[in-house]
Amino acid sequence: MSLKHPIIAITGSSGAGTSIARDAFETMFRKIGIKPAHIEGDCFHRYDRAEMENLSAETTEKDKKLTHFGPEGNLFNELEALFKEYSETATGKRRFYIHDAKEASQHGSPPGSITPWEPIAADSDLLFYEGLHGGLVTDTINVAQYVDLLIGFTPIINLEWMQKIHRDRVQRGYTTEDAINIILDRMHDYMHYITPQFSRTDINFQRVPTIDTSNPFAADYIPSNDESLCVIHIRNLDKIEVDFRCLLEMLEGATMSSPETIVVPAGKMVFAMQLILTPLIHKLYIQKGTFI
Repeated sequence: MSLKHPIIAITGSSGAGTSIARDAFETMFRKIGIKPAHIEGDCFHRYDRAEMENLSAETTEKDKKLTHFGPEGNLFNELEALFKEYSETATGKRRFYIHDAKEASQHGSPPGSITPWEPIAADSDLLFYEGLHGGLVTDTINVAQYVDLLIGFTPIINLEWMQKIHRDRVQRGYTTEDAINIILDRMHDYMHYITPQFSRTDINFQRVPTIDTSNPFAADYIPSNDESLCVIHIRNLDKIEVDFRCLLEMLEGATMSSPETIVVPAGKMVFAMQLILTPLIHKLYIQKGTFI
């Protein structure tokens, strides 16, 4: 952690919907006047899309699994090194994983490729990470130790799978069977490298459908916000000071399910994020010594 060069990280699995949290944070940054160095976790994938598909096929034949969740498919050392360097000097290197045609036009590289490393802009106020491994800790790697604010974004597992399958079918042209096989191949790494992070977060946002999602592999419909609740669990009350009474008054339909957990209609999740996290981001900015 570094008061002078703070790091905020959103961590969540593939299909968790971390892009919603990213958009909410970008709005908060604009309102406060913060210029973040934005790091997409996918840029630390070890292989581009074609390489990953070829190597995954080879490892499957050998009864091994190469996934984007585990160490074989990612540059964990480089991710930890970036967080360490930024916390000390506000510098570091990043690159971009090109997901689709829109990003290809922005970066001048084809979909599925990874751009060359480039330096982070020298005038950023904080580092903002969104990806799979913002709270990663292994026997040899500790990314979480450098993070000043760690947010988990994790819908219940059936909804996560539904969103993953839907995204892969619509955006990437996969069949339902292809998407299911990816989920199955990733299960070991999911259990060992993704879910443990949510016990290290400062706060978790978990969307829970209120309609039947018993068989996520047969579903062709993603529950809407009107058909969902968001469970917001403050894991670190020493860091995140929350006026729950105020939240209950401002968020219509909100209830408390435990002394550190508030449940809100999912349509109010972004508003709840802003109410809870804006003061904390503001505090990090002031402590950095650049608030005007």
